[in-house]
Amino acid sequence: MLLATATAPLAVACTTPPPPPPPPDPLAELVKAALSDAALAAAVGAPETAAARTEHATRLQAEVDRATPRVPGSSVAPTTLASVAPQAGATREALAPALQAAQKQAGELVVKVESHRVGLVASVAAGCASLVEALS
Repeated sequence: MLLATATAPLAVACTTPPPPPPPPDPLAELVKAALSDAALAAAVGAPETAAARTEHATRLQAEVDRATPRVPGSSVAPTTLASVAPQAGATREALAPALQAAQKQAGELVVKVESHRVGLVASVAAGCASLVEALS
């Protein structure tokens, strides 16, 4: 009787379903945009812009990885950035609108993210605005 009482909590703990996966991180879309812009900039011969957008992607992905809950006991490594191929027929004229779209995307996200992420997202928006000005 004592053994049955002592093992009952273990049976309940083993049948508890795992928690649902977390929702997608809103910064993940900014990472994709930054990688896409970096590929476009590299393809059209704007290495400084490519380097800046790659840095944005790196910093944003680091925050996504930091904020992603880890399953206890798993050995999931942080995400590595995959390079993105630019669209066929990439032109320098397409770079400024892409950067403006990224600036707008980040600017809209600033008011939605947690306070500790605001500086990062605002910096990306400002960086995109600066890159647009540098291309002019």
